Amino acid sequence: MAHEPPTPTGDGGGTELGRFLRARRNQTRPEQVGLTIGAGLRRTPGLRREELATLAGISIDYYVRLERGKETRPSPAVLDALARALHLDDQEHQHLRELAVHAARYAPEPPPAPSRTVHPHLKLLLETMRPNPAYIVGRSMDFLASNPGGLALYAGLADWPVKQRNLARYLFLHPASRDLFPDWDRQVRACVVRLRATAGTIPDAPDLTNLVGELLLKSPDFARLWERYEVTGDKPARKTFHHPQVGTMHLTGQSMFLDGTPGQRLGVYTAEPGTPDYDAMILLDMTAPKPDRVPTAKDDDAPRRLPPS
Repeated sequence: MAHEPPTPTGDGGGTELGRFLRARRNQTRPEQVGLTIGAGLRRTPGLRREELATLAGISIDYYVRLERGKETRPSPAVLDALARALHLDDQEHQHLRELAVHAARYAPEPPPAPSRTVHPHLKLLLETMRPNPAYIVGRSMDFLASNPGGLALYAGLADWPVKQRNLARYLFLHPASRDLFPDWDRQVRACVVRLRATAGTIPDAPDLTNLVGELLLKSPDFARLWERYEVTGDKPARKTFHHPQVGTMHLTGQSMFLDGTPGQRLGVYTAEPGTPDYDAMILLDMTAPKPDRVPTAKDDDAPRRLPPS
């Protein structure tokens, strides 16, 4: 009999608020919060529910309802008490608040997938950034547009069909990614942290649930990291690429949200002019396949034409 695929959240029920609390509780050791461990056998890897409830000053019944998704409107004081008990940092604390807001206004209809369209003026912006590799990704890390170096930087990504290109899928499923990044473990952990933070506010978004479901099925590494439910972590700005075409490059990356787009982000890498890294970046741009046509700013005002049938 065929097995059903796991849900993207890793369990069959509850809310993202409950799942986050359970993950943080399981990863908080008693000694971290000043509790003395007795001689008896503990069956839970972290705090027991009653221990966390006591530390937060709430009833065990109320906490169980929170974790199971039966209670979806905790007060700000309860959230702050749980954050203190779990020793959450500022970013995790804010994520907890956002999950509570979502749980309180949860609607059964999933949000629609965002448009994959990239405005022509943004494609022109990518072109003006050459020789710096630059690209645009969607909220679930779909690779939507790039200049030549931006696509060539991720060795082997261009071999995939356009709609399959996704940076998270590349990191976990493309065989070239482990050779490209000498700190692959660090890169994938930062990737999952970003996806987890996004999923907390749009857990039913089809583009995200489809991607997470695929990676849970195909990558044990992704499943292990996803289960940890980390929403903070070290995202290195400076990355080393062992590129098969141009050799080793040490590049500094930056990303930013783009105004007027459905969650699209611009990513760009730079190197100091006159350095071997800069020379390798120029070589990557020169040898990368060129687009058929460079868009112009006028394309934004041009009438929209239907694609040929």
